[in-house]
Formats: sequence, structure tokens, C-alpha cells
Amino acid sequence: MKQKLMIVKNFVLLFVLSCAFFISSVAQERKTPNDKMLTPKVGVKGGINFTNLYVDDVKDENMKIGFNLGLFAKLPVTQGLSIQPEILYSVKGSKLAYDLGVLGSNEYRFNLNYVEVPILAVINLSKNFNLQAGGYAAYLAQANIKRANGDGTNDQIADLNEENFNRLDYGLVGGLGIDVENITIGARYNYGLREVGKADNFGSQALKNSKNSAISLYIGFGF
Repeated sequence: MKQKLMIVKNFVLLFVLSCAFFISSVAQERKTPNDKMLTPKVGVKGGINFTNLYVDDVKDENMKIGFNLGLFAKLPVTQGLSIQPEILYSVKGSKLAYDLGVLGSNEYRFNLNYVEVPILAVINLSKNFNLQAGGYAAYLAQANIKRANGDGTNDQIADLNEENFNRLDYGLVGGLGIDVENITIGARYNYGLREVGKADNFGSQALKNSKNSAISLYIGFGF
């Protein structure tokens, strides 16, 4: 698991550095007046999630790939600081292999789909690079669990859905971003602070007090 996480982190680092090189090259050709940095923006953004649920007493745990899509606003306070609220549809979860535990000896895919509202402070480190920090609150809109069969098919477990999980999630967010003109690109890490499984329920038995964890890459367009 640590090796897989390291691969994803290296991929994220390579992604950010590649974007930085490309956008810095473009930025040399286009100079934006300072007063534009104080103009509020709204826009659309989307990207890819690498998510996991860290669970005790499982045979193996693997990252699940999902997506995020939504709207954002960037509200400048000064040239060096902005507040950025967002509303996103974010697909999270994990792939867990149990060894004769509460679910038996199989691999299961936990699909957790949230409506998520991050609010971040965006600190401009330079004209094009920024540091992001804040928190998020999320509502679990849909959930299902599927069992992976040996023939490559998946069976949904009909009795298990969003009622087995806490509807509300919240946590911390940190990341780096690159802005040029109306394009924004970045990478973030979300760390959930609330347990995913509902207390005294199947969710708490299967997930053993686990919390959401996600690495997200995104691109956005402001107007």
C-alpha cells in the first residue's frame, strides 16, 4: 500500500511540475496587470480523485479512482490573498479485500458519492503560483458496495447503501495551484475528520472507524 501511495504522490508531483513549466512559459508571453488580481471570478472545474479508506483488519486496501466536478468562485481580499468557495460532486471510496471478516474473503468496492463544499484561503506565492488551505463539508448523496467476482464482474449488495454511512463528512484541505489568465490547475489533499461508517451499524463494523482520504488533480476555467 505504501508503495502504491508513493507512486501516486510521484505522479502528482510530476503533474504539478509539468504544468508549472508549461504555464510559466506561457506566462512569459502574457503579462497580466496587477488590478486583474483583485477582480472576482467564477468558473467551472473538474478533475480526478485518487481516494482511499484506511481500514483495520482487512487483507488489502487499494486506491479507487473517481472524479470531481463543479463550480468555484475566487474572491480577492488583497493581491496576495483570496477566499475560494466551491461546490463539487466528488466520487470517493476504496477497494478493500477482507479475509474472513464481516464481509467474508472477497474484494469489495465502496463507492461513496458526495456533494462537497470546500472553502479555502488562497495565498499567492508569486504571480502564478499559490498555496491553498482550508476545510470542507460534504453530504453523502449516494453509496453502494459491490463485490468483485473472480470472472471480472461485480455484484451490488442490495441491502447496503447510504443509510449505513454517516451522511455528513468534513475535513481539512491543502494544496498547490497555478493560475494563468483564466486557467487554473492544481493538486490537493483532502483528509476527512469524521468516521465514514455510522455508529452501531454495519458501516462501523466493516469500516472500523475509517475516514476519507483523497488526492485530487484538477483544471478550472474562470470567467
